[in-house]
Amino acid sequence: MLGVIPIYAKDAAILLAAALFLQLAALHSCAQEKPKRPRITRIDHVRLYVTDIGKATEFYSKSVGLSTNLAGGCQGTSHPCFLVNGLQQIELQPVPTPAPKNWLAEIAYTTDDVEQMRRYLLAHNVDTTPISKDLNGARHFELRDPEGNPLAFVQRAVSPKDWAIFSNQVGTNLLHAGFGVKDMAAENRFYVDLLGFTLYWQGGFKDDGIDWYELQVPDGDNWIEYMLNIPANADHKALGAQNHFSLGVPEIQAAAERLRKNGVEKIAGPGIGRDGKRGLNVYDPDDTRVEVTEFTPAREPCCHPYTAAHPTP
Repeated sequence: MLGVIPIYAKDAAILLAAALFLQLAALHSCAQEKPKRPRITRIDHVRLYVTDIGKATEFYSKSVGLSTNLAGGCQGTSHPCFLVNGLQQIELQPVPTPAPKNWLAEIAYTTDDVEQMRRYLLAHNVDTTPISKDLNGARHFELRDPEGNPLAFVQRAVSPKDWAIFSNQVGTNLLHAGFGVKDMAAENRFYVDLLGFTLYWQGGFKDDGIDWYELQVPDGDNWIEYMLNIPANADHKALGAQNHFSLGVPEIQAAAERLRKNGVEKIAGPGIGRDGKRGLNVYDPDDTRVEVTEFTPAREPCCHPYTAAHPTP
């Protein structure tokens, strides 16, 4: 009968070290293979649901003064499109039946590598559509955040030099977009932990409350705004005030005067908000709020200080 060949302590140590080395190598390989998130630099566009394309076009082209020229990012788009600047625009889409509560049909963000962004999201078990290409060369895909809000990532192939400021234009920067949020923790796992958005400001109607939570894109100064504590029975008009977007201006009184010259009669403001910034509000024909605000605060904000740099014109 053959005896068992003993393994001495030295040999056991060598085998253990080899096993640990292989395990660490495998972990390193997995880490190397996992896609990294590419840059997210700005809000590319906000698409709005509307009931009447003609009335909405009249509002955004004449009242707000945005260009309808098919230049910049509006070249080759399949939706009615209005340039805020050469890199950002507002788009319109007929509202579906039944109508959703959130009339922001899509918030899109600019990335410098749309393929890498899609790989990154898929690697983290986030479902997306395939990448599509517009006639203007823009490549994009769509997805939804944890609460079902529609968003997209876009990589553009056009130059901003195709755009010129209109004389009656109100605001040349699309600063932020806000939407109703019920579960802030779930949304933060997506926007903060996964996408890398960072806190810009938070505050509320009362000093000890949080009704607005603002997160800047990781590689720029645009931001999104969680609109919190919205009543479950809020009607369309109330939700239109919550689901909104903002245009930046250097001086709010000049913006108000421009709106009046453009024929806008109902202007809420100007005034100073709880965030310390001067601003005003107008509403499109479907009660979606268009906020106009200065780039920097005129006084200290309520509740909490700003935690990131302010946008610039």
